[in-house]
Amino acid sequence: MRVKSLADIGVAPDKILDEGSYVINMQMGGLLLGGILWGVIGDKLGRIKVLFGSIFLYSVANFVNGMVHDVNSYAVIRFIAGVGLAGELGAGITLVSETLSKERRGYGTTIVAMIGLLGAVAAAYVGKYDWRTAYYVGGGLGIVLLLLRMGTFESGMFKNIHDKDVSKGNIIMLFNNRKRFFKYMCCILIGAPLWYVVGILITQAPEFGKALGATAPLSAGTGIMYTYIGISVGGVGAGLLAQFSRSRKNTMYIFLLLSIISVMFYLSTKGITPSQFIWLCFFMGFAVGYWATFVTIASEQFGTNIRSTVTTTAPNFVRGSLIPINFAFNALMVHFGRINAGYFMMIILTGIALFATSQLRESFDKDLDYVEDEELNMTT
Repeated sequence: MRVKSLADIGVAPDKILDEGSYVINMQMGGLLLGGILWGVIGDKLGRIKVLFGSIFLYSVANFVNGMVHDVNSYAVIRFIAGVGLAGELGAGITLVSETLSKERRGYGTTIVAMIGLLGAVAAAYVGKYDWRTAYYVGGGLGIVLLLLRMGTFESGMFKNIHDKDVSKGNIIMLFNNRKRFFKYMCCILIGAPLWYVVGILITQAPEFGKALGATAPLSAGTGIMYTYIGISVGGVGAGLLAQFSRSRKNTMYIFLLLSIISVMFYLSTKGITPSQFIWLCFFMGFAVGYWATFVTIASEQFGTNIRSTVTTTAPNFVRGSLIPINFAFNALMVHFGRINAGYFMMIILTGIALFATSQLRESFDKDLDYVEDEELNMTT
């Protein structure tokens, strides 16, 4: 809804790209702040409180977003919505990881992420009508979701350490030990290519279409819809592959390589047609469908006392990485053009993600019932 909404509030056509980047960067900034806030709350006060609080905040913000009439108000509300949006996925994945057995938790986290990502498909349909209505519908559905979550139970692992004398939700623990910090950074970096594909290659589809000599204007809304359908299908594929191969790392390797192949096809399709665009979006979405696997890996790398902090901050730092990725992409585009910049960024980000994956230990069979020592490693 970027183009329609900005044009409707009076943004000139030649300013839509810049103002759109401003608005989404504000949202990503909210995700960064919210990831830290909700992650700490989840480890200190419980996963359920994060679920309820985050859903309520982003639902109200989305509803108010339908009333904006200028860019600055739009950006501020998206920032608040970003803070709210930051909490739910991490809390949900943490709950599932700590509730199911180590042999089955991969199935659970896959289902959570797959169903959630299908929300983007519904948003694409609603967005075809009126962008203000789309925000109202999004806010209303959030309140419905909040009511449906009322029967959710708290994690048993969290309850076991709640009254114990152990540091909980201490984000400093992720930075005061070199090995732990390096592991945390690797968890974040393995997800960066996914958000680059969604946040730039698909969101800026109209501009990429012009650069490729598209036979008709490409729709970012259509692209998002089919990309997220692909992500949902790919999420199931990645989850099942990890379960059958008993290796989340090998699954990441396969999907990261597949993602760079899909982007190469997209950026080399001269004279792209709308139908080709749809299939390429589905292909790219499928290839970056490792979102649930990536978040599960992050959740499995750390102890119960900071697991919510990690599981909530990691995906939101990946989303927030779109800010520096945007700057880097725009800098490359000035010197090399849009298409070449697209190639360079994907190669760089995938290379970093492959290296980061190689530095993490396989966690498929890992027992998660332990806590991190405040000074150094872990205590069972």
